[in-house]
Formats: sequence, structure tokens, C-alpha cells
Amino acid sequence: MAGVEAGKEEEATAVRITGKSHVKPGKLIGRKECQLVTFDLPYLAFYYNQKLLFYKNDGGGEFEDKVEKLKEGLRVVLEEFYQLGGKLGKDDDGVLRVDYDDDMDGVEVVEAVAEGITVDELTGDDGTSSFKELIPFNGVLNLEGLHRPLLSIQLTKLKDGVAMGCAFNHAVLDGTSTWHFMSSWAQICNGTSSSVVVPPFLDRTTARNTRVKLDLSPVVSCNGDDATKQGQPAPQMREKLFRFSEAAVDKIKSRVNSTPPPSDGSKPFSTFQSLAVHIWRHVSQARNLKPEDYTVFTVFADCRKRVDPPMPDSYFGNLIQAIFTATAAGLLLENPPSFGASVIQKAIESHDAKAIDERNKAWEAAPKIFQFKDAGVNCVAVGSSPRFKVYEVDFGWGKPVGVRSGSNNRFDGMVYLYQGKSGGRSIDAEITMEAQAMEKLEKDKEFLMEV
Repeated sequence: MAGVEAGKEEEATAVRITGKSHVKPGKLIGRKECQLVTFDLPYLAFYYNQKLLFYKNDGGGEFEDKVEKLKEGLRVVLEEFYQLGGKLGKDDDGVLRVDYDDDMDGVEVVEAVAEGITVDELTGDDGTSSFKELIPFNGVLNLEGLHRPLLSIQLTKLKDGVAMGCAFNHAVLDGTSTWHFMSSWAQICNGTSSSVVVPPFLDRTTARNTRVKLDLSPVVSCNGDDATKQGQPAPQMREKLFRFSEAAVDKIKSRVNSTPPPSDGSKPFSTFQSLAVHIWRHVSQARNLKPEDYTVFTVFADCRKRVDPPMPDSYFGNLIQAIFTATAAGLLLENPPSFGASVIQKAIESHDAKAIDERNKAWEAAPKIFQFKDAGVNCVAVGSSPRFKVYEVDFGWGKPVGVRSGSNNRFDGMVYLYQGKSGGRSIDAEITMEAQAMEKLEKDKEFLMEV
């Protein structure tokens, strides 16, 4: 009987695909080609960037009506964001680009049903395994955009709501462009506007115009964990969402700013720098690092206003760079938090137009496709941003109840920061760590701000 019950339970939470279609721009665009630039190319061996938004059934009609409304809005928004309806391609010299033509398939839209799953079940704080089937393109490399859609969207009917799982090709766009697209699409669907209010700035060669020919053979062979390849079992990872209320964020910031930083000219620390050092210190503690162990902090920083000349916020593409900094765990943990915050602040502030240009020139001279193990030893790597207005993405049936990242692009120490659901200055942090260290982190009252 137990087996029968388990079978029923599995069936209740199963996700069943009911249809697949493609959506193209609502008007003819013609043939368009846009070269990928130095800011885009390093991410070819990352996986598709997955986001999951879930909504309660608060008006908006039946599931089928919502799907049609979303497709109609998608046709309109793709008239400006048509690159997402294209494919990766190469020119005669082997330089990668985004190709669009009217006879291409467009954006993939998958429809699915999971009527045993409620919205509340998806709002828990644990990992992504519970909603893996709600997001397309698990384990798909960005390089596969040569023959797959650059955007795939899965719309799943839940017991009491809708899940929207999106997979964006990360070699084509970053987080800023992703949420620009999502908010533009939502505004069209909810009737705020009939066309895209702020069109994307599509000429990415304005930011960098060096033509780089890549050897892609290492990308094909690098997919997989080194430990697994050498016959060792990969360490078990866990993911968890930690919610920092506005009061907790303010307390962390004032605590970091309460001890004067080293006399090195540091300015007051921002909310980001304060929360970043809070996470870096407590993750390092949970990992039981020795004082002499090095630990790396990495942030994927938006460079739109750092480059010279600056680019508009609407620049469509990747205009991010990984900023790395490192220190010994002993120094990080034995000094007050202002020490680590100062290390982070200096790394971020020194990453100006000159540093960006030097990094690009060095990469162009010896192109290297990033892999996660390149993030650094004992690393904490921060992606996404609480500045993205993810809870404003309302398609006409209310704001999302939750916004999460999928299981792609996660490794030990990866952190995704989001605007907190409770609004204001609250911040949600999705953290991936080895299971043993995660167990310590989730019991750390100082980290959770329960002290």
C-alpha cells in the first residue's frame, strides 16, 4: 500500500507538458546580425540563465486565457527585443553573433500542468529541486544557442496559480537586460502601454568592437565536474533562500559602519557592501576555513555606467564583468566586518573604465571561456541584484508571490540577491553551499540576525 500511496503522491506533484509552440515578433523584421562582443563571449560555457516567477490566481481569467494574453504580449515585445527570437551564428571568420531572420522559429513557449502543486509549496526557503521541472533548459549550455532558441518559456498551470519558468541565453544578455525585457513584456500584457516604453539599445559593438574568434572545442569538453570525471563523487550541494528584513539589513549596515575601517580612505559602506561582507564572513566561518586559507569574493558588476563613454541602462547584452578580490580567512574573520567591507569596496571602486579596458585587452589577447571553477578558491560569488524590480513584473493578474533562480549556474558559494518580497530595503539571498557547511550556516543565529 505504501508504494501505491507514494505513486499517487508523485503523480500529484508531477509536471505534465501539454503543448509546445513558438512565438515570433508581430511584424516582419528582416535579416539582422549583431556581433557578440568581449563582454558576452566569456559566458558561452555558462548555462542558460533560469528564472521562475509564480503567481496566485487573482483574476486574469482561465489558464488558457492567460497563456493567450502572454503570447499576444510576447509578439509585441519581440518587435523590439527580436534578438531573443533568433539564434547564435558565426560569420565567415568564425566570429560569433546573434542572427535573426523572419523565417526562424522565434521564442519557444511550453505549456504544462501540475495541478497537484500549490503556489505556497513553491514559496518555501529550500532548494530548487522542488521546481526543477517548472523551468526549461536544465543543464543546457549557452553555446547550444547555435541550434536552440535563445529564450524558452514554460507556463505551468498550478492548483491555485501559474508558474512562469524562463531560460535566457546568458551569452546574449545579462540580468539588467533580462528584467528590462520582462518588465516591458508585463507592461504590454497589463495594458500600461501598447508598445515597448524604453526600446532596447541593440548595438552592442558601441561598447566594444574587437572581433574575437574563439576556439570552442574546450567548451564542448568542459561540461562536467572535475571531481566526477576523476571518479570521485561530487560533494553534495544544498541551496537555501535567506530572507533579510528591512530592519535586519539596516542593522547589518550600521554594524559594519560602526567600526571605522582601516585608515585607507574608505567611504561609508553601502547596503550591498555591508550585506556582502556579512555573507562572506559567515559562509567562511561555516566552511571551517583555517586562518591561512585564502577566500575569494567575486561580484558580477554592471559596467554600463563604468565604461567610457557610458552606455544607456537600456543597453541590450552583457555589460557585466566579474570583479575578484581575495584575503586570508584569518584576516577576514579576526578583524571587524569593516575590514572585509573595505576590501570589497576598494575592488569595486577601482574597477573603472581603465580597468575594464585592460581586462578586455588581456582577454582578447588570450580568450578564455569561463567555467565556474574559475570563480576562485573558497569563493563567495554574487550575481543578480536587489535593484532589479522583480516583484513589479505584473502581467495583469497581480504581482508575483515569489521569484527564484533555477538550478543552472549554481556552485559552492554562488549567491543570488533579490529584492525582498516584503518590500522596502529587504533583501532575499539564495545561497548554494556544500551540505555540511550549509547546515552550520542555517543554525548561525548571528548570520540570521536573530541575536
